[in-house]
Order: sequence, then structure tokens, then C-alpha cells
Amino acid sequence: MILEQHYLACLSHASYLIGDETTKSAVVVDPQRDVERYVESAKRQGLAIERVFLTHFHADFVSGHLELAQRTGASIHLGHSAKTEYASSPVKQGDRFDLGSVVLEVLETPGHTLESISLLVHDKSIPAAPHAVLTGDALFLGDVGRPDLLVAEGVSAEHLAGLLYDSLHSVLARLPDSVLVYPAHGAGSACGKNISKDLVGTLGAQRASNWALQPMAKPEFVRQLTRDALPAPGYFALDAKLNRSTRARLEKVLESALRPLSLERVLALAAQGALLLDTREPDDYARAHLSGSMNVGLSGRFASWVGTLVPPDRKIVIVANPGRERESALRLGRIGFDSIEGYLDVSAASEAVRAAPGKLARAHARVGAAEFERILDEESDVVLVDVRSPAEFAAGRLPGSINFPLETLPQSMASLAAQVAPGRQVALHCLGGYRSSIAASLLEAQGVRVRADLIGGFSAWHAAGLPVQR
Repeated sequence: MILEQHYLACLSHASYLIGDETTKSAVVVDPQRDVERYVESAKRQGLAIERVFLTHFHADFVSGHLELAQRTGASIHLGHSAKTEYASSPVKQGDRFDLGSVVLEVLETPGHTLESISLLVHDKSIPAAPHAVLTGDALFLGDVGRPDLLVAEGVSAEHLAGLLYDSLHSVLARLPDSVLVYPAHGAGSACGKNISKDLVGTLGAQRASNWALQPMAKPEFVRQLTRDALPAPGYFALDAKLNRSTRARLEKVLESALRPLSLERVLALAAQGALLLDTREPDDYARAHLSGSMNVGLSGRFASWVGTLVPPDRKIVIVANPGRERESALRLGRIGFDSIEGYLDVSAASEAVRAAPGKLARAHARVGAAEFERILDEESDVVLVDVRSPAEFAAGRLPGSINFPLETLPQSMASLAAQVAPGRQVALHCLGGYRSSIAASLLEAQGVRVRADLIGGFSAWHAAGLPVQR
């Protein structure tokens, strides 16, 4: 048996290649949109990818089922209640797919979504118990999938939470303790509240530690699962729709996105409403950037933050360091942000930018903890803004700070501006300095002056032994 987990850390997404060494048959489960890794792995091992399974219509990324079907001729399989625009084959409880010595068995596990399935993996050479279960978003390590993503379609979170209770306690919990649990997401995913950093674990360990598998009545489970739900990121509805639909293949999207643009063309597109998305790192961005551009560096959870903060239908121009434009476009494509007009190479455009200095924004300072403290102590016109989450803010904060979480900053911009009187400036920080740079770019685009951005964020401040309120 071959069972490979392919983990994409920037989206906290796990996908799987399962094959049989003897028959050379293989399947892929919940693939990412850029499918080269599965094709290359299968080729290296002499495997033929015959089927693609989606455990459900994922909302946080665009799946690569159409790309794989085109590349390999594989058939596409989903739970029987799924309705798709493309050709797909429905599966139901108990359906079995024999690869040779490896057998996949379908378990219906609705709750995160209505069509959710899990796949039980049997190894015929060890018949005593199943080897593993691929749970999609029904069961994570340490948590379960959120049930509120179909509210806009008229399906209540409470109804789905009740279905998930039954899936967990009547289906998955009946499996032996030795079964390995392979979920579709890890820590950091917005599909759950408190997912573990582990990428695989036994069902027995989950039975002992996962709150959702503890003995409790269904009403109590529903109450716990549906309380304190954070709003879903704005791009989730787009991706769930794209995963049901016939859409452009990724290679076609990249062909359009990877067109070099002149500075004049970039400025004309910006005047027409396109977003200038600067994907350089915060230090580079702070030194100089185009006025009105937004900074989301490639070193962090780039696609997730773009999807959270940018309307899905907005046209985008990528501003990137030389050679980084493809990665920028690819990572946007993974979440279905396909409306990319082209890119501006920062190096190639530098002479043109210097010839048009009015198009450059005034650089803002990125400073260490000691200088940040001096600014707060000595400059009376500075408003201290913490852009971390409310939970992070409650656990420990800089004295005198006010909390405007980055994920809701576009909606709360007017409220923040009201607290920054004319003539005053903002000093920003997050946990490590990544989110605060994004916030600085959003504020500058709205005319709010940024005095300083804390390098290393709250972590650097705390490590320097500076005062913290709790």
C-alpha cells in the first residue's frame, strides 16, 4: 500500500495519494489546484491515477479535480447528494473501490456539509482492522469541521451540527482505536476553531482528547459547536461555488496572469479600480511602494489573507520582486482569485518609478521594540493600534493599545479613522510583524498616517521585557 500525505502549509491543507504497488492503480483525495505533485509522484512510482475523490465541496481552496481529470483521465467522485456542473460519479455509504491489495470504503459523514464523506482505507494483507480513515473536514485532530458554512444557502448551523454529531458518534467513533486519522486540514485553517498541529493520529487518541468525541448529549454538542463562531472569510462562498462548477483550468489562468505590464499600464488599471497587490516582504514594502497598493507578503499565509480582505471579484495587478510573480499568481489561483491583469516587476520598473516620484508613497518606519517604546513615550500624537485577534489581545497587550483585528479592518476603517484625529498618526503591531504590515498598507490607502510598525510585533516587545497588560 502507498499512502502519501501532501501538506500545503500556507493553506493548512492536506491531500492524499493512495496506490497499490502491485496493480499500479491509484486515487487522489482532495487535491490542491496545482496538481503537478500528484502527477510527478505517480509517474515516479509507475502509478496510474484512475479516480479523484472530494470528501466535500471545500470552501477554503479550489480543488484540483478538474485539472487532474484533464491530465490523467481520472473519474471524479463525491457524496451522492453533491450536484456538479461537470461529470462526476456519486458514492454512498458502503461503496467499495478495489485497487488490488488496497480497498477504499465510503462512509457518509455529513455535518460540515451535507455531501461530506470519509474514506476508510483497508489493507488486505492486514484484514483484522482498517488501516486508516480520511475524514475530510468531519473530524480534525483536536476538533471538528464548522457547521455554519451553508447558512447562506438556507441550511442552519444547528441542523448540520446535529448531523455531524451522528456522523461522529454513530459512524467514526465505532472504528477501532488503532485506525489512523488523516484529516483534510491542520492548525491555522478557518474550517475549525482549535485544530491540532499534528497531521496524523490514531482514533484512540482522538477518542481520549478530542472534545467532540467525548460522551455528551446531542443538544449539548450542538450548543458547543455553534457558539462563538467567527465569520467565515469572504472567499469561502466563492471557492465552494467553484468546486461545484465547470471553471477555467489553472494553467489558463496563469497564462493570463503572467503578463508583464508597464508602469503606465499598471497606474491606468489602478485608476480603473484594480488592486495593486504588492507581494514583497514588509521591510521591502516599507522602504518604498506605489501609492494605494496593498502589501501581503509571500512569506506568510498569503492567499488566506488576500481572500479574507479583498472582494473576490476585484481585478488584481501583482507587484512582485523579480521571479516571484508566478508564485504570487499561483497562490492566488489556489483560492480562485483568477482576475489577475498581469504583473509589475519591481526591478524592471524601478527607473520608471524614480522618474515619477509622485506615484511613490511616503515610507513608514519599521522599528525594533526599544525605538517603538520611545515613540510611544515621547510622541503625543501617536495612537497605538493592535491588529491581532480579540483572543490574542485579551491574553496580553501593550499598555494604551486599542484593538482593531486585521480580519475586520476593512469594515471597521471608519471607526478607526474616527479615533485618529487630524494631525495624529498610528503606530501598529501584531504578533510577529506580518499582519501589521498588511494593516499599514490598508490604512495608508485610506489616508491614515502610519508612524511606525513594530518589527517582531508583540513577541519582540515581550521578549525585551517591556510592560504588558493582561
